[in-house]
Amino acid sequence: MNDLPPDLPHLRALETWLVLTLDRVRQQIAITERLEQERQHGEQARPAAPDWILEGGLSRDSPAVTVHVGGWHMAGKRWKGVPRDVALRALSEGVEACVHCRPDAELGHLDG
Repeated sequence: MNDLPPDLPHLRALETWLVLTLDRVRQQIAITERLEQERQHGEQARPAAPDWILEGGLSRDSPAVTVHVGGWHMAGKRWKGVPRDVALRALSEGVEACVHCRPDAELGHLDG
């Protein structure tokens, strides 16, 4: 059973449609490959998560309100990465430790 048209004009029309469709598929492949390369580059270029996080208050000048383990996904939007000694000092000065990620336990700073 032949599923192609029997006459030349219809065959040419089908050929044109297939070429155009193949061009669109190839363009989409190129776009998808470029996006994948960009994603991979972004992952490789992403800076490492900080070891410790200080979450700030509502205004830019507010003191830190919470200490988190670095990379903690529930830290708010106003945070900065800090080294171990700064996180320990913040806990010593009364900044709250996150009750979920428990940076105080990770740092060995348990009050009781």
